[in-house]
Amino acid sequence: MGRNLIFIAGATGYIGGRLLRVLEAKGYRVRCLARRPEYLRPRIGQATEVVAGDVFAPETLDAALSGVDQAYYLVHSMGSAESFEKQDRIAARNFATSARRAGVRRIIYLGGLGSGDALSSHLRSRQEVGNILRDSGVPVIELRASIVIGSGSLSFEMIRALVERLPVMITPRWVSVTAQPIAVRDVLDYLAGALELTTAESRIFEIGGNDRVSYKDIMAEYARQRGLRRIMISVPVITPRLSSLWLALITPVYARTGRKLVDSIRNPTIVRDSAALAAFDIRPLGVAAAIAAALRNEDLEFAATRWSDSLSAAGAQPTWAGVRFGNRLVDSRVAHVKVPSERVFAVICRLGGATGWYYANWLWQLRGWLDLLVGGVGLRRGRRHPEELRVGDALDFWRVEAVDVNRRLRLLAEMKLPGRAWLEYLLEPHGSGTRITQNAIFDPVGLAGLAYWYAVYPLHRILFGGMLRAIGRKAEQIR
Repeated sequence: MGRNLIFIAGATGYIGGRLLRVLEAKGYRVRCLARRPEYLRPRIGQATEVVAGDVFAPETLDAALSGVDQAYYLVHSMGSAESFEKQDRIAARNFATSARRAGVRRIIYLGGLGSGDALSSHLRSRQEVGNILRDSGVPVIELRASIVIGSGSLSFEMIRALVERLPVMITPRWVSVTAQPIAVRDVLDYLAGALELTTAESRIFEIGGNDRVSYKDIMAEYARQRGLRRIMISVPVITPRLSSLWLALITPVYARTGRKLVDSIRNPTIVRDSAALAAFDIRPLGVAAAIAAALRNEDLEFAATRWSDSLSAAGAQPTWAGVRFGNRLVDSRVAHVKVPSERVFAVICRLGGATGWYYANWLWQLRGWLDLLVGGVGLRRGRRHPEELRVGDALDFWRVEAVDVNRRLRLLAEMKLPGRAWLEYLLEPHGSGTRITQNAIFDPVGLAGLAYWYAVYPLHRILFGGMLRAIGRKAEQIR
C-alpha cells in the first residue's frame, strides 16, 4: 500500500484536508499541490510531500505529477469572483493534460450529484469537469455526491446559521427539494476506497446517505438535536435571486457563493444508480446520525485546533465583536513578555480560588453571585490546589479541559449560559521572551446566545484585556 505515490490537488480545501489525514493514517505516501506550501506544511505528516504549484499554472504541474500513481482532483472555483465555469474548465484541462503526460494511472474526482437537462450551472460545471478529465485518456473514478454533512462544510454551515439565528423562517421553494445528504465521513471512505478499485476503466458512482430528505427536513433535524424550536413558513414566490440575497444577509460569510449555492439546491440530488453500494464496502449513515456525528466531531476538532493559528493567519481582525469560526465566536488578544514561558504558565495556573483572577475581582465575584441566583455553581467551588492544575479539576465556575505544561491551558465554563464557553491561554517562545495568546470562545445557542455574546462583549474587552496585562506584569515580577 505504501509504495505507490498518491497525489492530492486541493489538500488545503475542506475535503482535501480531511482526506489527507485519512490517507496518512492508512500509510499511503502522499504528495500535495499547494500554491503556498508554507501554509500546508505545518498540517502534514513527516512522510508527506508538499510541492509548489497551481492548476492555473500548467508549467508547474508536470514536475509535481512526476512519479505519481493515482491523483485526486478536489479543486473547484465556486468562490471565484470571475466565471467559475470558465475557471473550472481551464483548471481541469491543465491538470488532465499534465496527468496524461506524467503517466498517472488514475484520477479520482469528487463531483456533484444530479441529472437531467435543467441542471444548475454549478452542477453542470461539476459534471463538465469530470468529462474533461476523462477526455484526457486517463481513467477517472468520479464520485457524485449530494449535500455533504460535516462541521465546516458549506451546506451544513448554511443550515446551522439559518437554524441558530432564525426562530421563524420564511422558506422558499428550494427547501422542499429532495436530496440524499451524505456524511463527510462516508465521502472520505468512498474517496479512500477508490484507490483500491481493481477496474482499469473510467467509472461514475453516485453516492448519498441512507435517507432521502429535503433541506427543510435537515434543518428540522438540526434544530431537534440542538434543542431549538423553529417555525418554517413556506413562501413559493421567492426567486433564487431573492433567496441568495436573503442567504447572504443571514449568513454573510457565504455572500459570494450564496447565489451559486441556491442555484444548485433547487435541483433534486438523489442517487438513481446503486452501483456504489456494490463496488464499495460502505453503508452510509442516515441524516440524523450524520448531523449527530458532525456536532460530536466538531468538539473533537475544536479540542485539537489552535484557534490562534487561524486568527494570526488571517491578520488583524477589525470586527467589533470577535471572529466567527463555524458557530463559535472568538475574542482573541495577544501580549508579549520578556520572561520564559514557564514563569508565565506558573502565573496562569494560579488563576481563581484564593488568588482570584488578577483583575477586577469584584466583577468576577458579581458574576459568581449572579450565577448562583440562576441555579449555577458560582465561585464557591474554589480549586483543588493553589498552584497545580490537572485535567478535570474544578476551578471556581470553570472546569480544566486541557493542560499542556508551559504551553497551553484551556478552561470550560460551567456557569449558566445560553451556550458553551471556553477560556484558553497559549504560550509560544518569542525572541527572548514569551508570546501569550488569550482566547475567549463562545458557542451560542440560538438568538439568546447571540444576544448574550453581544451584550457582554464590551465588558469582556475590559475584563479579559485587563487580565492579560496583569498576567504579564505578574510574570515579569517573579524572581
